[in-house]
Amino acid sequence: MGFFEKLQQGLERSREALNEIFYFGGEVDESFWEDLEDTLVMGDMGADIALSVSDDLRDLAARKNLKTAPQLRRALAERLSQIFVTPERDPFESTPSCVLFVGINGAGKTTTVGKIASAAHEAGKRVVIGSADTFRAAAIEQLDVWGERAGVPVVKRERGSDPASVCYDVLDEADRTGADLVLIDTAGRLHTSPELMRELAKVVNVTRKRAAKMRAGAMDVYVVLVIDAATGQNGLTQAEEFNEALGLDGIIMTKLDGTAKGGIALAVAQKLHLPIYRAGVGEAIDDLQAFDPLDFCRALVGDSD
Repeated sequence: MGFFEKLQQGLERSREALNEIFYFGGEVDESFWEDLEDTLVMGDMGADIALSVSDDLRDLAARKNLKTAPQLRRALAERLSQIFVTPERDPFESTPSCVLFVGINGAGKTTTVGKIASAAHEAGKRVVIGSADTFRAAAIEQLDVWGERAGVPVVKRERGSDPASVCYDVLDEADRTGADLVLIDTAGRLHTSPELMRELAKVVNVTRKRAAKMRAGAMDVYVVLVIDAATGQNGLTQAEEFNEALGLDGIIMTKLDGTAKGGIALAVAQKLHLPIYRAGVGEAIDDLQAFDPLDFCRALVGDSD
């Protein structure tokens, strides 16, 4: 099964309501447009997106005489895809780069680091992992397993150490070995805790200062928020708070499989104008892939032609 098919399968619950309104016969009437707007609002996209998209699609349908379900699905997917931001640079492909993964507990940060490390190593990149989640012994052990499996070194300190010092150490290792890609896992923390967010800001600052002094030239540092799609609108609140505290560079959306809240990806992109670098639809390494806006929106609305 290809990634699009997995994405389509994973977003099945998110498009259930859309499937109902697209099973219509005859002409597209006023009730169709009202139902579409309501469905988009309920799909965690938010009222602003729902209103503008349904209005634009109504105008397009009138101008181009779109009447059938396949025509309208495709037009809806294309219009929704325009909401997403195209990244100027993919930090996992265009290296050298250092990526700090942030987010709340349970979002899937550690697993995401491991998957990206494995894929990058397989692609021939020199990768170093930093275990800056010094509060959870399980996170350190989990990264050790990923590192061993992928043949990638993991830089760590004992539990309870200063996470900023781990970031400094991992960049020292990257500088010494000439690594292309540095991936740093940070401890999950609630976006509602000012003290923890200040500590994370310190981690980001230390990392940027050390990355600016690499012998081969400054290494760009990216702060990427990992969001569990199942959190819905709370994911948007997380993104806003983390962005205000840290200045995010992008998003990774995990656990899109099995949630009815896939529309949250659109709400985050529209509100914060941040790119989504990767999307996850399962546990396997290849279930985390580069985010393609049109493919995502086609899967979300059921346009499989």
